[in-house]
Amino acid sequence: SSEDIRCKCICPPYRNISGHIYNKNVSQKDCNCLHVVEPMPVPGNDVEAYCLLCECKYEERSTTTIKVMGVLSLQ
Repeated sequence: SSEDIRCKCICPPYRNISGHIYNKNVSQKDCNCLHVVEPMPVPGNDVEAYCLLCECKYEERSTTTIKVMGVLSLQ
């Protein structure tokens, strides 16, 4: 994704569900499993346990700076 902000949730395997990485463009306050993990791979009664295993991090970056540095490094 080339967005400058995103929330990244890394969820390990849970019961019969394989691990997965979820990315979504949300605000920092909404950077949690309930807002980022879609579709939720577990039924309602397992959501809390599943989300406790997931590690979510808010990330900001400047894609413009990354692109400029990439072009400069090719010269």
